[in-house]
Amino acid sequence: MNIVVCIKQVPDTKGGVKFNPDGTLDRAAMLAIMNPDDKAGLEAALRIKDETGAKVTVLTMGLPKADAVLREAMAMGADDAIILSDRKFAGADVLATSYALSQGITAIGDIDLIICGKQTTDGDTAQVGPAIAEHLGIPHAAWVSEIVDADSESIQVKQDLVSVSQTSKIPYPCLITVDKDMCVPRLPSYLLQKQSKDRPVKIMTFE
Repeated sequence: MNIVVCIKQVPDTKGGVKFNPDGTLDRAAMLAIMNPDDKAGLEAALRIKDETGAKVTVLTMGLPKADAVLREAMAMGADDAIILSDRKFAGADVLATSYALSQGITAIGDIDLIICGKQTTDGDTAQVGPAIAEHLGIPHAAWVSEIVDADSESIQVKQDLVSVSQTSKIPYPCLITVDKDMCVPRLPSYLLQKQSKDRPVKIMTFE
C-alpha cells in the first residue's frame, strides 16, 4: 500500500504576524512550521503504516527551504520526501496548486491513498485536497474526524459535517482530508532523524 501525504510549510503565527508593505505575509520574517492539519494527516498515515507496512511519501510544493518540514516528516517516520519547486509555480492559487500537486502525485505513480490536511493556516480555503481528487478523477472524503479501518482494498472513515456525522467506505485510489484534532501527532524520533539525515529530499520541477 502506497500513501502520499501532502504537507505545507506555513508561517508560525504564535510569534506574531508580520506583513510586507503590499499587505502580503512577510514569510521571510516569520518562523516556519508544518501546517497543523497536515501534521495530523501525516500521523494518520503513519498509524496505517504501523498496522499494514504501507509506504508513506510526503509531498509539498514550495521553495527548497521547505526541506525542513520534509525532514521533520522523515524523522516522524515518512519513507520518502518530494518538493515540487520551480519558479513557474510561484503565485499559484488553489486551482494551480491543486493541479500541480495532482501532477506530482501522478508522476510518483501507483498511489492508493492521498491524505491532506483539511486546510492550511495561511490559506484557509479547505479546497486544495478535494480539488486534487477532482483533477485525478478519484473519490474523496473531506472533514474526516476518524479513520475507522483501512484494509488492502478500501478505507472506512467517519466525517463530522455541519449537522450530521456519517461513515463512508471508499475504494482505493482515493483522497481524504483530516482535521488537526483527529489525532495527536507523534514527536520526531532522534534515531529516525539520524537515519534519514543523509537521505535525499527529491526536487521535482515543472518539467
